[in-house]
Amino acid sequence: MGDLAGVRTSHRVVVIGAGVGGLVGALLLAARGLDVTLVEAAAGPGGKMRQLLVDGAAIDAGPTVFTMRWVFEQIFASVGTSLADQLSLQPLGVLARHAWRAKAGRDHDPDTDRLDLLADKAASADAIARFAGPAEARRFLAFCDEARRVYERLEAPHIRAPRPNLLRMARGLGPAGLATLAGLGPFATLWGRLARHFHEPRLQQLFGRYATYCGTSPWVAPATLVLVAHVEQAGVWSVRGGMHEVAQVLARLAQARGARFIYGQRCTQIETRNGRVSAVHLASGEVLPADSVVFNGDANALASGLLGDEVKAAAAPVPVAQRSLSALTWAVNAPTHGFPLVRHNVFFDDDYASEFDDVFRQRRLPRRGTVYVCAQDRDDGATIAGAAPGGAERLLCLVNAPADGDRRSLDLPEIDSCQTRSLALLQHCGLQMELQPHQSQTTTPADFNRLFPATGGALYGPASQGWMAVFRRSGSTTPIPGLLLAGGSVHPGPGVPMAALSGCLAAETLLAHLDSTSRSRRAVISGGISTPSATTADTA
Repeated sequence: MGDLAGVRTSHRVVVIGAGVGGLVGALLLAARGLDVTLVEAAAGPGGKMRQLLVDGAAIDAGPTVFTMRWVFEQIFASVGTSLADQLSLQPLGVLARHAWRAKAGRDHDPDTDRLDLLADKAASADAIARFAGPAEARRFLAFCDEARRVYERLEAPHIRAPRPNLLRMARGLGPAGLATLAGLGPFATLWGRLARHFHEPRLQQLFGRYATYCGTSPWVAPATLVLVAHVEQAGVWSVRGGMHEVAQVLARLAQARGARFIYGQRCTQIETRNGRVSAVHLASGEVLPADSVVFNGDANALASGLLGDEVKAAAAPVPVAQRSLSALTWAVNAPTHGFPLVRHNVFFDDDYASEFDDVFRQRRLPRRGTVYVCAQDRDDGATIAGAAPGGAERLLCLVNAPADGDRRSLDLPEIDSCQTRSLALLQHCGLQMELQPHQSQTTTPADFNRLFPATGGALYGPASQGWMAVFRRSGSTTPIPGLLLAGGSVHPGPGVPMAALSGCLAAETLLAHLDSTSRSRRAVISGGISTPSATTADTA
């Protein structure tokens, strides 16, 4: 073990990007004794998990949902601490509040045009029974059972595993898992599956929104995304200090374990020598020698040559048509009234199909788009302690948009028109927002493309289109020796816990390679986190 310790302490790792995947990778590698330097172009950690300062208030302007807490429990345990010691989490009783535009000719009625999805599955079924009838409530419970089965079958062979291929995944699924997936239909879409479960179109619309969690349309997303229902039923939490606090905590832990952080420096090149990575060049002119590099930017940046021609082969390019959704967002600090906001709120228009036709086919902002509102000063409706005085609320409002930010910028009339339509939908559903220009900051697909180069503003990597999508994502390994990938653009996919798992996979792959050169070989948990914790071992 002494030889192995020497190999690790002399092994220089450069992590590019302080998104959650890069932060987790840096933390795990530093905790195991490697020489880790993380480089980030922004002024602080977080990547997409960023905050904006609007009229004096810090507002989460990226991911807003915390699920799959077991991922972070295992990460923290593996470096000698605990989730409870590092983050203050509040379980949400109301997973999301949904409202629909009333049909033409009548006013909005909260009893018939509003539905809460609740952490208590039986309570959700009761709410659905009142909303759409007892038969739909029974169908909802059957849907939840199917979502649980799909999640349980896919967790080990897909979510926790290194990049799957068809044969390896079939072996991991076994007969029971294959039967579960066959029951969905080998080529079934999420929308098609929901239509078989629910007769009420608004319930199809509600659960069809799970496709947007992966940046795609429910009409092309694979039916396996029903598993998101189980993930949410297993728990949704709010984080004291906001989601950005997760990034801050990971950065502090990595630094405490020896990782060096360089902020405000853009990487311009990954250098190779004799076919493997050898250094990372910064815009300042500094060159960082590297035995391994973990790239936590969008994998398409490598394929596009933004880090040099020597590493273009590390990932396949993503055509425009295969990009995931972008967004037009407004970070708002303003008073509201009328609608009883909870933490997560979704406002639906009455033509869901047109939204995805507009975004993916017409390549324009939706004329009748869904509006998501994260009310960051609320949990289950009550205003949380520490909210801004004077009645102002911190909100993130989001509308789906095409990922064309590298090809054109939205002009001001387009943005204003979309905001007017969105505010009109909110008002129709009962939410009044007293919004002044200084109380809002807009982010467009072009802005996201500047923040995350080579994406066009796509927020979820390649879109999850069709049942083969899981096999098209890059894994942690690349054809370039010493270059590994992490982040939401690679396996196991987008979202905070998935990106964190990608950092685990990159770290474990690198450590396994180092261990293979030593007489002392340690077992590596497939897709998990190497740790003496009995809980982790049992779960994995």
